[in-house]
Amino acid sequence: MLALLAAALVLCFPALVLSAAFSDAISFTIPNWIPLALLALFPVAGLAVGVSLPALGLQLAVGLGFLVVGAGMFALGWMGGGDAKLIAAVVLWLGVPALPTFLVATAMTGGMLALSLLMLRSAHFRAAVALGPRWVNRLADSGEGIPYGVAIAVGALFAFTASPFGVALGL
Repeated sequence: MLALLAAALVLCFPALVLSAAFSDAISFTIPNWIPLALLALFPVAGLAVGVSLPALGLQLAVGLGFLVVGAGMFALGWMGGGDAKLIAAVVLWLGVPALPTFLVATAMTGGMLALSLLMLRSAHFRAAVALGPRWVNRLADSGEGIPYGVAIAVGALFAFTASPFGVALGL
């Protein structure tokens, strides 16, 4: 029963990062409740799978560090506020062992996403995009940014197996 509860808590992570990606793709916003839910579930899930208190503290410190860096990047206009909060919450869950994988996978996915949006925003696709739903038209708008929450979610899911939570579940 306890193992089932631990698994259910841990599986909230991929569900929440996918929710963030979906929201960012269709509305260019990541609701505050998603990083807050990740923050609230982190210690409960960590204790449920047997992550030690010092390890949880280290992960909390790393997440806080990323929040500070993300806030600086937001202040400089380099990143959206939702992206900064989501990265900090994701890093909190992934911890130090999965951090390099997360950063590389997120950067690569972000680059592919940027190239894909450049193609979508080109004159070649204007007629096809006009027939699509409103959110696709917004993605194709060259005045819009990049919904980087999508790249963050892909990077998070890719690195999750190397996190203490993925290891605890045998992923």
